[in-house]
Formats: sequence, C-alpha cells, structure tokens
Amino acid sequence: KCLIRAPPSLGLGPDLMSPDGKDDAPPEVSKQAMDRLCVNTIRLLAADMVDKANSGHLGAPFGCAPLANALWGEIMRFSPRKRWINRDRFVLSAGHASALQYVMLHLTGHGLGGPYDVSLETLKQFRQAGSSTPGHPEFRLTCGVEVTTGPLGQ
Repeated sequence: KCLIRAPPSLGLGPDLMSPDGKDDAPPEVSKQAMDRLCVNTIRLLAADMVDKANSGHLGAPFGCAPLANALWGEIMRFSPRKRWINRDRFVLSAGHASALQYVMLHLTGHGLGGPYDVSLETLKQFRQAGSSTPGHPEFRLTCGVEVTTGPLGQ
C-alpha cells in the first residue's frame, strides 16, 4: 500500500481518509486515487509543455494518459539506470503524442542523472530549436528514445 499526505484541495475524495480517523496519520491512498493523481499529473505536464512551446497537440497525451500510466507503471520492464538486452522498449510512431513520451520518460526517473536525462528543464524546451525534445522523437537526440520512426511517422 502506498501512503502519502495529500492536501484536500487535490479532490482525491474520501478514499484518502486514514483508516483510524486520526489526523496525524498519513492517509491511506487507494490505487484508484493514486492512478487518478498520476494520470492528471501526466496530462498537466503535457499541457504545460504544449502551452510553453505555443505548439503541439494535446489530444493523444490527454487521451492516452491512462494507458501510459498503466503501461509504464505496471507492465513495462525497464530501468532508467541501466539497459539490458530483453528490456521493454516504448516505440512511438505518432509525433502528435511526443509530449506524452517525454513526460513518461521524465516521471519514471529518466531525469535523475542516469543514462537517460529528461529533466523538467528539458520538458520546458519542448519543440524549441536545438532542444532534445523535438516535435517528433528521435533516437540519439533524446535520451530514452530508442527508435526514430521519422517525421509524421514515416
């Protein structure tokens, strides 16, 4: 079980109440509430990236956020610190969803100085000239992107 102290302003609902009702105990967070918080975090980071760049698309990052949360959080076998031959790889062909891929690389720890580095500062440079977070992910340009599918998925 995951324990965090979440402010009531997050609107995560009554499922965050402490089992014994004591105010000093951290509230127990249900998996559903944690998933909702993660999905909303993914969506808001993508929205901030697109807004700052004044360019990009939010349909795929918003619509696929629950899928990305499940895939990267529970299904894929990978590590931001090391690589091995049979690790899972995320291949994105749709450049419209590139903000989603960059957000997931950041949130899964790829911005903490491992072999990948997708920091919050990198996210702020989304779709800017010379940035390592271009509109279409490219191998060797963005750490953690393992395949280039080409502009517009070609």
